[in-house]
Amino acid sequence: MTKRTGFIGLGSQGGPMAERMLAGGYPLAVWARRPEALEPFVAQGAQAAASVADLAAVCDHIGICVVDDAGVAQICDELIPAMRAGSLLAIHSTILPESCEALDARCAERGIAFLDAPVSGGGGAAAAGTLTVMCGGTAEAFEQARPVIETFAGKNVHLGPTGSGQRAKIVNNTLMAANMGLAQAALSAGEALGIDRAALADLVKASSGRSFGFEVFARLPSPAAFAQGAPLLAKDTNLLRDILPGDDGAARLRSAAEPFLTAATGKPL
Repeated sequence: MTKRTGFIGLGSQGGPMAERMLAGGYPLAVWARRPEALEPFVAQGAQAAASVADLAAVCDHIGICVVDDAGVAQICDELIPAMRAGSLLAIHSTILPESCEALDARCAERGIAFLDAPVSGGGGAAAAGTLTVMCGGTAEAFEQARPVIETFAGKNVHLGPTGSGQRAKIVNNTLMAANMGLAQAALSAGEALGIDRAALADLVKASSGRSFGFEVFARLPSPAAFAQGAPLLAKDTNLLRDILPGDDGAARLRSAAEPFLTAATGKPL
């Protein structure tokens, strides 16, 4: 394939996404702050870029999957000025929709297509090529990015203009946190009624009260066992508060999520 791709953010989710792009036949350039993090990708045929700007100069499609707004902003300050007109930037991180709108405007000034495309499913789904990708941007940008995104996506949805993907992802993750909070409350109520916890969990998973969040929580020995994933759900729950201040629906989701996230992270939401 002639489309040259690049990826920054080679963590537990971004790394498998980059590997799927490479396995899909796309030439891939990668960059990381720690050069040793690039070694597994170079061993599979990727090109190690010496800098963010060097990666930008050789790529037609670049994906970013770092943790937060600050990380995306820092990378894009180096990346966008070095990208070529006609190339495309896809943000797979979950950040504020307004941040994506500002990045889109900067890209437009340089003739660069932009897509906000956060993902759901985790590293396992990325490795299996079954991530759900929630896209915001123009129809043209979506179509330009679609062949590359389909290397790691099981479901790839265009939701509307720039920022739409982020808004959908933030709602989705807050709902996940709320469902885990409700699972905590339900199992606690069951125990108070004298019902065996494991038996109730098994029953609910086959009944109308089931949800993916319940199933995840039911496997935990305690909320603290979710300490690795909880900060990301807390971040996204706070993002929903920030983009929908005073909204009743957002407040109800947050109320359901808060006891679980507080227990899982060890600090108030």
